[in-house]
Amino acid sequence: MNRLANEASPYLRQHAGNPVDWYPWGTEALERAREEDKPILLSIGYSACHWCHVMERESFEDEATARLMNEYFVSIKVDREERPDLDAIYMTAVQAMTGQGGWPMTVFLTPDGTPFYGGTYFPPVDRQGTPSFARVLAAVAASYRDRREDVEKTAAQVRQLYDNARGEAAATGAVDAKLLARAFRSMEARFDHQHGGFDGAPKFPQSMAFDFMLRHWRRTGKTAARDMADDSFLAMSRGGIHDQIGGGFHRYTVDGEWLVPHFEKMLYDNALMARLGAHLWRATGEEYARRVAEDCIDWVAREMTSAEGGFYSALDADSEGEEGKFYLWDESEIDALLGEDAAIAKMHWGVTAGGNFEGRNILHVAVDPSIIAARLGIGVEQVEEVIARSRTTLYAARSKRVWPALDDKVIASWNALMLRSIAECARLFGRDDYRALALRNGSLLFREMVRETSEGGGLRVLRTRLGGASTIPGFLEDHAGLALAALALYELTFDRIWLDRAHALAESTVRWFWDDATGAFYDTASDHEQLVARPREPTDTALPSGNSLAVELLLRIAELFDDRSMREKGESVLAALAEPMKRYGAAFGHLLGAADLAVDGALQIALVGEPGSPDFDALASEVAAHYIPSLVLAGGSSESAEGIALLADRPLIDGRATAYVCRNYTCQLPATEPATLREQLTP
Repeated sequence: MNRLANEASPYLRQHAGNPVDWYPWGTEALERAREEDKPILLSIGYSACHWCHVMERESFEDEATARLMNEYFVSIKVDREERPDLDAIYMTAVQAMTGQGGWPMTVFLTPDGTPFYGGTYFPPVDRQGTPSFARVLAAVAASYRDRREDVEKTAAQVRQLYDNARGEAAATGAVDAKLLARAFRSMEARFDHQHGGFDGAPKFPQSMAFDFMLRHWRRTGKTAARDMADDSFLAMSRGGIHDQIGGGFHRYTVDGEWLVPHFEKMLYDNALMARLGAHLWRATGEEYARRVAEDCIDWVAREMTSAEGGFYSALDADSEGEEGKFYLWDESEIDALLGEDAAIAKMHWGVTAGGNFEGRNILHVAVDPSIIAARLGIGVEQVEEVIARSRTTLYAARSKRVWPALDDKVIASWNALMLRSIAECARLFGRDDYRALALRNGSLLFREMVRETSEGGGLRVLRTRLGGASTIPGFLEDHAGLALAALALYELTFDRIWLDRAHALAESTVRWFWDDATGAFYDTASDHEQLVARPREPTDTALPSGNSLAVELLLRIAELFDDRSMREKGESVLAALAEPMKRYGAAFGHLLGAADLAVDGALQIALVGEPGSPDFDALASEVAAHYIPSLVLAGGSSESAEGIALLADRPLIDGRATAYVCRNYTCQLPATEPATLREQLTP
């Protein structure tokens, strides 16, 4: 066993038995590289990455390959989910060198950590123009030994690339309605009108872009924007990307029709899809959207929640050495398990003898229950009962299979995304079980993964929790994301403690991640480990960037507390990214939501009264009955209103709970009846 056996990360421990002399990232490995003047071989991946497993089997478990690595390199393994800073720094270099990126990421560094050559997956033998990993190892080692000047020249070019990214964040345009319209058109130009989503294969959910489209529809009345979001969500929910039996969504599909996924399931994808589903349900009234949102959350509650309330990170794509084996079905299995129900189930989920994936079946909604009912001359309810019964039977049978590996890291920012979604769904759906799940998770995160710093440094978030321990310092996305989740808990409960926590984290986010010299947020704190570069990622990827979470947080806190400084910082970041947001809208889905908040202003709602009383809860339920994308909600009694500008000078009317609907602190007439509030909130 190598050094990785002592690491907490499940991904790193997967490599503990390799014959490679692996190091985790740290001073021991870096000092050895400097002392022995050896290049560093940095391999970055994550536990649910299929091709990471492939490269491990082909190369890292191979004795001959390991001898090359051990002789010529100091080899370091990194879990990108633990260290998104390292992943971002070195992915920038790999993309600049090769024009593409992905995982596993393989980067060769000088002893000071500067990359000079890199790529992604390398095969064990030369294949289709890609050199074998052994050939790459030999060539890089020879270059470092015999052509050091060339290596240093390349490293210097990469350092210049990093230096160029450190420039001041100057405004690139106006943040206004024209920007939002241009951003929508950039998305519309890439939209797949046949299957939903953007472009062709491979196809990713892009839930944040669709959430912006919903916002755009509400603000402009452009029905095409709403329909694109709705059509895409429906297509995804019917496709193989959606686990029709166990719930939740896989990472992405290799085809353009949402049928054949890479089978890993990530917590963050399901957090974002659940939130989009809830918003769609409120915007359109489509019941399927609510069912899919609940499906995601129920999967997390059932399969991805620790005994103490933390949400696990991922389920692997592979089981028993085969990708997707856990999720595939033979027709004969369906027939044997379902008996008389099999015919309807097979029609609904598109099951055939030949299958649709390597001779087996990925279940997807091939035929709608209403069509099956019409064909068979029976009621739709009867068909739906058969499907529900079949789903239960197949889930029980599938549970007896060998499960994909579970990555049981509790990651702060990913938990924050899921916590925010569950809290919103609890409020919008009126689900007490979701409320309890959200409060349990929020309590764990603030108890075990948030620390009060000494000397007035505010709150600091820890990145991960594994085996009861939290050690890695949190990043921008962890601080801003958890603050937004705390705001969602406040809007659900009106318990002042959650608002105070969100406010304190917002102040810490500015203190530790904002840089006055550049006028921008960095992904790492000012006291973070010194690296070859300090990452600053503006775009949203599969997750909202720390940058976009921070901007939304500052704008929302500014609305609640009338904080001009926070508002100005958030707006300055938006102005610096105005031009790229216009041109590449889909890459800024979450940030465009924040821009929409800045342009159109928040709809501020103050609920004054005693939370839990019938009249207060009736008004809160009325607010939850509306799709309000730029909602900023505050509530409670006068004792809990101190310092909250939105609640200032908002008296009870006739001693009853009272709602104030405002923009920029200018309010409509106070409402004590849900019907009156409904009129004020109806567009």
